[in-house]
Amino acid sequence: MAKRDYYEVLGAPRTAGIDEIKKAYRQMALKYHPDRNQADPQAEEMFKEASEAYSVLGNEEKRRIYDQYGFEGLKSAGRGSSDFSSFFSDSIFSDFEDILGNFFGFGSSRGGRGRGPRPQQGRDIGQEIELTMEEAYNGVEKEVAVTKEKNCLICDGAGNEPGHPPETCAQCGGSGSIRRNQGFFSIAAACHVCNGSGKIIRHPCKKCGGKGRVMDRKTLKVNFPAGVANGNRMRMVGEGEEGYFSGRPGDLYIIIKVAEDDHFRREDNDLVYDLEMTFAQAALGDTVKIETFANTEKIKIPPESQTGKVIRIKGKGFKNVNSWGQGDLVVILRVVTPTHLTRNERDLFQQLKKIEIQKSGDSSRDDEDLAN
Repeated sequence: MAKRDYYEVLGAPRTAGIDEIKKAYRQMALKYHPDRNQADPQAEEMFKEASEAYSVLGNEEKRRIYDQYGFEGLKSAGRGSSDFSSFFSDSIFSDFEDILGNFFGFGSSRGGRGRGPRPQQGRDIGQEIELTMEEAYNGVEKEVAVTKEKNCLICDGAGNEPGHPPETCAQCGGSGSIRRNQGFFSIAAACHVCNGSGKIIRHPCKKCGGKGRVMDRKTLKVNFPAGVANGNRMRMVGEGEEGYFSGRPGDLYIIIKVAEDDHFRREDNDLVYDLEMTFAQAALGDTVKIETFANTEKIKIPPESQTGKVIRIKGKGFKNVNSWGQGDLVVILRVVTPTHLTRNERDLFQQLKKIEIQKSGDSSRDDEDLAN
């Protein structure tokens, strides 16, 4: 069967730039890859045809020869072939890695190719820290103890006892990967003998047992800003677990838990206080003092106050940790019915009761009711 024009195969114009060529090929690869399109018997051939087209049009020199001389030019230059298997050389692998990455097994999954393990970032870790509400209100510096993995100092993360270097894995030749054929693909997978490291450790490090990693405990000084709330997270860059093979360390995420307070509660950025008052204070009014997390506040209770009345003092609540501004101190009045009355208190309430009945003009109440 006659070969189709490579531009026609990819559905790209001859004036297409490299990015447009890559995009066109990626669409074809995702559409016709046999692992994703097993129901279509033509999918494998279409994928092979598209990959062959990209291997030429995605390479500047090959594309120039093809544009000038066509298929015969590629064959005569020794840079093309009707046999698709020839396209899976190391240079062609780099072409496919550029566009497909690790999507179908290209890229770093090919192992070392003699390059050895690649640097890997250490894992992020999280730690919950409890603050009192006063600490969250004012901000506080605390020492936080963190337990995390780091590279063993004795073997420098290699896992072998000093003086006994690891041996090159005979199975993979030190590349850390082995190839297996899957249809028309040659797919790389981590070597099962050395677990992808390319090395065999005969004499494991006594300190880490050959793992190359040990647990480490570190104490950090952490500044918690005023206004932090329950559930807030703080990120400490580079304070997570140490990286592998000279990779950068992970990060530490501190999750804040704010304990409940006996007197105050938080609603958004408002500091809320329930102020208990007597009947006399509610009726006549009064001025009382309350100790907040910042200072002493004088609260003026207006005469004839009812339970649930709100007194708001601007700018005395929690700071907004993410921007300017501050919440309010919200005082909610609560009238409290007294218990364990003294004789004198009982007599006074009896008199008040009589006055209230007379004031209401309730003639249905008899003298016995007034006496009680």
